[in-house]
Amino acid sequence: MDQTVSATRRRTTREESDGQPISADSFEALTRGITRSVERVIDGKPDAVRTALITLLAEGHLLIEDVPGVGKTVLARALAASVDASVHRIQFTPDLLPGDITGVSVFNPVAREFEFKRGAVFANIVIADEINRSSPKTQSALLEAMEEHQVTVDGSTHVLPDPFLVVATQNPLEMEGTYALPEAQRDRFMMRISMGYPDAAAEALMLRQRDTINPLESVEPVVTASRVRDLIAWARAVHVAPSLEEYTVALAHATRTHPDLRLGASPRATLQLIRAAKVRAALDGRGFVIPDDLTALLAPVFAHRLIPTRAAAGGRSGAEAVAAALAQIAASVRVPLAVRT
Repeated sequence: MDQTVSATRRRTTREESDGQPISADSFEALTRGITRSVERVIDGKPDAVRTALITLLAEGHLLIEDVPGVGKTVLARALAASVDASVHRIQFTPDLLPGDITGVSVFNPVAREFEFKRGAVFANIVIADEINRSSPKTQSALLEAMEEHQVTVDGSTHVLPDPFLVVATQNPLEMEGTYALPEAQRDRFMMRISMGYPDAAAEALMLRQRDTINPLESVEPVVTASRVRDLIAWARAVHVAPSLEEYTVALAHATRTHPDLRLGASPRATLQLIRAAKVRAALDGRGFVIPDDLTALLAPVFAHRLIPTRAAAGGRSGAEAVAAALAQIAASVRVPLAVRT
């Protein structure tokens, strides 16, 4: 009975807060609440949690790549559970069809016409689990949805819910049964992160806490989908000086001319770096972007879009070659010392 009353009270509080305009204090309180909610499930990974929140509020999509069992899906599910919105999870397998994602037209014999049956992509938050275990044909079903927030089936366009976020997980390509995501698909993701193994203390704590209970079951929504839209609008209003816009373009241009890279960052990557930097500034309590916002997000936003030359890779992995190139770019591109208004 007490749990029911408590849940009702929390829901009423969220509904009442939806009618209030966003302020700096409410933005900080709501985003802190989301972060704490996710961190109750994800131990010792504050950077991953913060990146996921930045992606949500920057209207991007997140790709989490790492070995099995390090919490990729748990992070996605914890973020989804912290938002009172529609959530669908898609387990990508070799036999998954594009229609399972986007939906299909089915003939209704009573009405004597075709009806569109929505697929799993019609949700505010879509968890695409092990996305690279499906064929490229199935992976491509997300291309239009991720970029244009709509799907087209049999010539008819269907708009997706707002906000719309895809959190995809994938296993390393050297693992059995994986298909490499094409460049066009990777470019749809705003950021890519790796979870990494937890430290010894966090792993020991996980053993003690999760022996009898699943922490995901205790996660309750902190904000509604409507409130998330308000948070997005607040972050979008963060100021970016013209000199920092020029600095961002210079960073992107440097990736396209770097001798160790055969594919540089796209204009979409430039735009998404600015959007992510705005959210980072807002989370730090600032109404303006600084160069550190851009350089801190350079690797998560750019790295998965870049392809090194064979000569640059040499005996290293492609990820190492890209990381080295980005470090050179960050060090060589001149940082604006003063902003112009």
